[in-house]
Amino acid sequence: MTFWTRRKALDAVLRVEESRRLKPTLSWPHLIALGIGAIIGTGIYTLTGIGAERAGPAVILAFAACGVLCVFAALTYAEMATMIPAAGSAYTYAYAVLGEGLAWIVGWSLILEYSVTCSAVAVGWSGYMVGLLKSAGIVLPAALLAGPHGGGIVNLPAVLIVLAVTALLIRGAKDSAVVNIVLVAIKILALAVFVFLTITVLKPENFQPFMPYGFASETVNGHTRGVMAAAAIVFFAFFGFDAVSTSAEEVKNPKRDLTIGIVGSMVVSTLIYMLVATCAVGAWAYSEFARSGEPLAFILRSLNHPWAAVAIAAAAVIALPSVILVMMFGQTRVFFVMSRDGLLPHGLSKLHPRRGTPVALTLMVGAFVAVVAGLFRLDEIAELSNAGTLLAFICVAVCVMVLRVTKPDLPRLFRCPAVWVVGPLAVVGCLYFMISLPPATLGRFLVWNVVGIVVYLLYGRRKSFLNTPSTAS
Repeated sequence: MTFWTRRKALDAVLRVEESRRLKPTLSWPHLIALGIGAIIGTGIYTLTGIGAERAGPAVILAFAACGVLCVFAALTYAEMATMIPAAGSAYTYAYAVLGEGLAWIVGWSLILEYSVTCSAVAVGWSGYMVGLLKSAGIVLPAALLAGPHGGGIVNLPAVLIVLAVTALLIRGAKDSAVVNIVLVAIKILALAVFVFLTITVLKPENFQPFMPYGFASETVNGHTRGVMAAAAIVFFAFFGFDAVSTSAEEVKNPKRDLTIGIVGSMVVSTLIYMLVATCAVGAWAYSEFARSGEPLAFILRSLNHPWAAVAIAAAAVIALPSVILVMMFGQTRVFFVMSRDGLLPHGLSKLHPRRGTPVALTLMVGAFVAVVAGLFRLDEIAELSNAGTLLAFICVAVCVMVLRVTKPDLPRLFRCPAVWVVGPLAVVGCLYFMISLPPATLGRFLVWNVVGIVVYLLYGRRKSFLNTPSTAS
């Protein structure tokens, strides 16, 4: 067996030294909040307008289509997470099923989903915060609001919010999850206010024509239009539910709680997206709010609810740190397991004796995210996170199907229903979204993974604990 295809035995995945085992402190309410906290972020505040521009009122269908695909992916994640309740998510599953080489590529790609997304969200949070401060008469120096690319020195608000989230994560998974529950409650309350103020003024004419550009993606006057064109954009608002599976080792009752957390957060978020999109389209002409960078606030101002519009903007400021928190949590847990497997320096998986968290690793991830958020431009780089996430989704669906063939008698606490329908549809759907990405993004993704393979060949291959035969299958 070559170093590329060698696999970690399933029982070895769960057999780790006590000093490097994460403490089980989470239950299903924490997990649902983690999932919703990651999913409901900038997407609900901005992508509703962008999606409506591409699909018209049928942006509601675009959210539904994305939700169905992500529910398929969530079902496969639930089977794998309950069968292998260990930290690491897609990386861990690939290591046990597909081999070390693919596991490394998945783990390397998850850096794009988690760390790069954290940095992008931190920059977005900075923009919302600066706007709120200006409305209160507080103006910060321009040099501290952008990196060198924007003529400044550093985006200080973005750095500060990353450091604040890092400090919270160091305290422990349970404290972080409790704070996240509060932030999620505030976000949902703000969206409930939006729905309450708009659902009574829905106009049937705003839904006509419902699908002005058709279902399939096509080019209209030089612009991409159609339900699937909108879906290719709003799909990225659903990222994050997979971060729930990275917490598997810290869950008190994996059999019950992981399934509820993964599938529950996905279903709840999809319903919230569809309800908000329906109210937005019905309350105001999509052709007008689609041009706004803050469509929900625009609609409320247009309906003469200026204070509610401010509340929505404030909720966005509150919402984004929860996305950073969950994504950074996921990144630290993936790196933690890669370190525990020897593919990254083993010292990074050392746990704090009292807090039970990988402090050194969390600080490293926080520093990296803060530097990227403070100094670099992310409008193009952030697109890479889409490709990394889609690769992880494909990997997990393939793992489920492979194990159904190679280990059909393996106990499964949760079985993905209609797996030979759900699994292939998840793979095909993710491949469709992946090839829909701009060619330049796919090119950068290829380069990123070539760099990752070089790192693996120079370090991970030699340091891997699978070089000890007893841990390999």
